[in-house]
Amino acid sequence: MYTSIIYDVDGTLIDTEHAVLGSLQKMLSLDYGTEMDTQDLRFVLGIPGAVALPRLGIINIEEANDRWNRYMKDFYSTMSVFDGISQVLRTLSQRDFKQGIVTSKTGEELRDDFIPFGLMEYLPYKVCAEDTEQHKPNPEPLLKYLEISGSDPKSSIYIGDTIYDCKCARDAGVDFALALWGCNNHESIPAKYKLIRPESLLELLV
Repeated sequence: MYTSIIYDVDGTLIDTEHAVLGSLQKMLSLDYGTEMDTQDLRFVLGIPGAVALPRLGIINIEEANDRWNRYMKDFYSTMSVFDGISQVLRTLSQRDFKQGIVTSKTGEELRDDFIPFGLMEYLPYKVCAEDTEQHKPNPEPLLKYLEISGSDPKSSIYIGDTIYDCKCARDAGVDFALALWGCNNHESIPAKYKLIRPESLLELLV
């Protein structure tokens, strides 16, 4: 049924929630004197920093995003690959499924936050924030992926953990599966499939 499997990164392949929110909270406190609960910052999960920061009233976006990324380094020890992901990627690669990522991370953020985990060998196709003018929930990132990978939307599925991922897939004409292991509000996110754990993807595909 599916031949091309596309993944979001944060909250889907790797657990970065504490690092993303904690580093943003730290930056707001130290650099802007603003104290915010992490729950009130959750809207930033799944969209580029350049999109999220203006919603916090920040004007010097590039400088703030650079500081945010620097503070992220203080939280690297809290980041990890979700249990089961490595095996799933390896198994699907061995079975000749086409695999790749569509992420709101910049290429630099991908290099710093994700590539060290050693999963890119299974993910030859990638679309990062700077690869498109529009970003999730706009469908352009997924449409770009379909273009560069030569994938048919009808035989592709996008795995993600946010409403941004859901809307991006919907408007790109790609089926969507919700990664429950990285999602905290699954009741409000529609999906063709709701996967309890990464291995559920294998049960769906093979």
